[in-house]
Amino acid sequence: MGKKRIVQKTEEELLKEKDKMEAVLRREGPVKTIQKTTQGRIYISSSYNNTILTLTDDTGNVLAWTSAGRLGFKGTKKATPFAASKAAEAMALNIKNLGIEKIEILIKGVGSGRESAIRSLAARGLDIVSIKDVTPIPHNGCRPPKVRRV
Repeated sequence: MGKKRIVQKTEEELLKEKDKMEAVLRREGPVKTIQKTTQGRIYISSSYNNTILTLTDDTGNVLAWTSAGRLGFKGTKKATPFAASKAAEAMALNIKNLGIEKIEILIKGVGSGRESAIRSLAARGLDIVSIKDVTPIPHNGCRPPKVRRV
């Protein structure tokens, strides 16, 4: 084994990396023009593995999205309530930047990030009009398998 080398980044490279991260958070780049709206919907999809938040306008056009994985959480940490609350805080910043005042929340899934995401959005001072659970529930279940013939 040889000597370990630590790569030192120059100040210019660090500034470029910082600008790149800020652009990701602000969603700069080839984004289609968005009409100003004052109302929006937040879809929270909370699974056992991740929590995904999607912001749409009233017609369903996606304005912004974020998830626990996008914020840098990896593995089982993505499914924690803390990761969901951090994702909701990032979404709240997007909502403030877009100028949306009233939001409807639609929750889908059985993950542990459901409650904490809503609490985090409410704590950020957003005007929540309604909260609706749209988790799919089977009425009669799957069709049973055929009878086994031996």
